[in-house]
Amino acid sequence: MMKKVFLTALAFFPLFTFAQATKQADLVEYINPLMGTASKPILSNGNTYPAVALPWGMNFWTAQTGKMGDGWQYTYDADKIRGFKQTHQPSPWMNDYGMFSVFPETGKVIIDENKRASWFSHKAETSKPYYYSVYLADYDVTTEIAPTERAANFRFTFPKGDNSHILIDAFDKGSYVKIIPEKHEIIGYSTRNSGAVPENFKDYFVIYIDKDFTATTWHDSVTDKQSLEYKGNHAGAVVSFKTTAGEKVHMHVASSFISIEQAELNLKRELGTDSFDVTEQKAKAVWNKTLNHVQVEGGTIDQMRTFYSCLYRMLFFPSKMYEVDAKGQIVHYSVYNGKIMPGYLFAGTGFWDTFRALYPFLNLMYPSINKEMQMGLVNDYKEGGWLPEWSSPGYADCMVGNNSASVVAESYVKGLRGYDIETLYQALIHGANNTGPNATGRIGVDYYNKLGYVPYDVNIHENAARTLEYAYDDFSIYTLGKALGKPAAEIDVYKKRAMNYKNLFDQGTRLMRGKNKDGSFETPFNPFKWGDAFTEGNSWHYTWGVFQDVQGLIGLMGGRQNFVAKLDSVFSLPPVFDDSYYGFTIHEIREMQIANMGQYAHGNQPIQHMIYLYGYASEPWKSQYWARETMNRMYRATPDGYCGDEDNGQTSAWYVFSAIGFYPVCPVSGQYVLGAPLFKKITINLEDGKKIVINSPKNSVENKYIKTMTYNGKPYDLNWVNHLALMQGAVINMDMSATPNKTRGIKASDVPYSLSNEK
Repeated sequence: MMKKVFLTALAFFPLFTFAQATKQADLVEYINPLMGTASKPILSNGNTYPAVALPWGMNFWTAQTGKMGDGWQYTYDADKIRGFKQTHQPSPWMNDYGMFSVFPETGKVIIDENKRASWFSHKAETSKPYYYSVYLADYDVTTEIAPTERAANFRFTFPKGDNSHILIDAFDKGSYVKIIPEKHEIIGYSTRNSGAVPENFKDYFVIYIDKDFTATTWHDSVTDKQSLEYKGNHAGAVVSFKTTAGEKVHMHVASSFISIEQAELNLKRELGTDSFDVTEQKAKAVWNKTLNHVQVEGGTIDQMRTFYSCLYRMLFFPSKMYEVDAKGQIVHYSVYNGKIMPGYLFAGTGFWDTFRALYPFLNLMYPSINKEMQMGLVNDYKEGGWLPEWSSPGYADCMVGNNSASVVAESYVKGLRGYDIETLYQALIHGANNTGPNATGRIGVDYYNKLGYVPYDVNIHENAARTLEYAYDDFSIYTLGKALGKPAAEIDVYKKRAMNYKNLFDQGTRLMRGKNKDGSFETPFNPFKWGDAFTEGNSWHYTWGVFQDVQGLIGLMGGRQNFVAKLDSVFSLPPVFDDSYYGFTIHEIREMQIANMGQYAHGNQPIQHMIYLYGYASEPWKSQYWARETMNRMYRATPDGYCGDEDNGQTSAWYVFSAIGFYPVCPVSGQYVLGAPLFKKITINLEDGKKIVINSPKNSVENKYIKTMTYNGKPYDLNWVNHLALMQGAVINMDMSATPNKTRGIKASDVPYSLSNEK
């Protein structure tokens, strides 16, 4: 029986199969899930929490230091824990959905979350992706957690006592609990969410405890000893028992967005009769299998820890919202129509962030999970009428752009097949020409399609940012249409619109600038002003947002020398700013100011690709220098280890790509722009068994520049590598030097793709 359950559970874990045997390293032990947790609303060092989960799992668990409903649910500087929370939170700014918590106590039952919170210390805390443990000092109880995709195994170690308890908190805003003592079971649901869900949204849970207990429900911090069932604003349960010194009480818990019966099925399928140790070892095996797709060697221990801690962050979102029913069919609760529907669904990501590097990394390293995500996008469109731009879990009204176009187009042009790409293509066309609910489609689309830009003076905020992003998204649609063989009459309009970035370029300042409806530029213009025409950035950040046509931008600036001088200025300018649009200094501004890298605001996404633009202007050694500087200065596997919001894997993906030695400046182009690797050897184990091996044995702190390079044994001077070629396997050898080679990568034929050069 156990073997059957074990094999069935493994069928739904992301265990990728290599066609060739690959030596497995214990890479998960390099990870520090606390990286980025020393954060607060006014200054983000990552705004992360230590997720105990499996890659792309439906449910995560975290120790809860923040109050119920606080997006900062775990912060490193806190000194008390008030619960162990099931979470789906993609960001503290988006907050959470599908949440409840459990908490062990001894002595008098304490319901109120503030009063029950226990002192703890990081010295008595162990945080790993597959295992979490902490000692709760006020109760003399140790809590341990090991995860599956939709369930978790808990182990509580109690002291001797007549009054030991486990408290279940289904949270407020509408919840339900029912205790079934004869079955050692508690069932219930939580409805708490942060919007973007139908009215019937529920997160159903099932809990089993391996010990006889007495029990009572509670609501609004008051116990009700007469009732084993309660439904209301804030429901909960307490189970109580006697324990001997050091007694271990085990709890199995699972949840479902579909029903209590499905939650029960998820629990039986994924946990079965597994002991805590078996669950922990299975979870560790999944993590190591997933992490071993990229093996790095020849770096410091700190670099190894930072690399794999960043990779850990990249393997969560978007998370699975689909489940497997009793017939073995893939089904999901629709966050659009509230019905149970067939097929895949994912949630919890913002394409404004993740189109840049997170999705390119999935296409390179984990295309099979991205294929599921593309199938999920088909269902998003069919059930909701739009592709999401920020899903949390439905259409969240957040950020700008129509960047689902990049996510869809890139996957197809990089070789993904076997899903309904025609429906996705039609979804892109629909989104590009209409305004939808909650940031879907395009706000200002009528102006954009008529004028070639979204005007500054028509009460559409962040208009210049929208224009620049729409232009890249139009390039994505054009590229996908061309790959699908669509007629020129249909797709050439998107090729033309891809050049709309030119409409905002101000020759006087050689910067992007908001433009009024009558064609005049916004006045007065302060290029250091954050927000207003731009999104969480200023003109110095957004001027570089021409992913699809960097050569065209170079031309507007008057040639390579002017372009390089402008790039250099980003780092040499002082970190001055104008925050008048917001009325206060937002955390992204403060993070740029304190980084000591001038106007380079790596803590936010709009400028993260800018370092790699030197390769378009035939000075690739400057990309190599600044990429290494940014990796060294801005990242560390410590609680303050990021330089701004981590943002669903994007800021981590910048580091991982940069440490490998290249970056997807224009994801849909199918090219990666070269920087230089951080490690002496990098082995990428592709899903089909092929390998990409990058050797740079002389790599060191001093030797950060590429002197010469060979690709599959042949001299290679290009400043880019091709995705489809890499997927066939490659051996790249780099001779590294302490001084830049200013004769390599300087020819016009060496530079990456730009639309202006398309013949």
